Amino acid sequence: MLMYPEATIPVCQLSVQNGKSAEYHYNLGKALAPLRDEGVLIIGSGNVTHNLEAVGPNDGPIPKWASDFDTWLKDALLNGRYDEVNNCEKAPGMKMNHPSPDHLFPLHVALGAAGNGAKATLIHHSWTNSVISYASYRFTAAQ
Repeated sequence: MLMYPEATIPVCQLSVQNGKSAEYHYNLGKALAPLRDEGVLIIGSGNVTHNLEAVGPNDGPIPKWASDFDTWLKDALLNGRYDEVNNCEKAPGMKMNHPSPDHLFPLHVALGAAGNGAKATLIHHSWTNSVISYASYRFTAAQ
């Protein structure tokens, strides 16, 4: 709504598959990559950290397990270590940050859709409820 207030862009929702892996979702994104050439905008909507059982106050301290995972993901994405991102079950604090991975898998779809050699850029970063990172990344295709 904020990007296209006139609603002139078609929208198609894709559901993530909790029973599948991060790599599965990355490959799903790769299958969608040709749509870029048709002018399709692919957006992955989720959270970098998402443990609703540990929610705290908005102005509360960010726990180390949450900030460590957020930093790990940022470093891996910005340095092109996408194999690590696709094996996120081995990431520090993955289970604590994502008891269920459904809020992280959209990132893998978007990353895969950007294509081989894509570059990640951090475009927004904020926290809410002490444990939910709203870090947002843009993936641009290799030139």
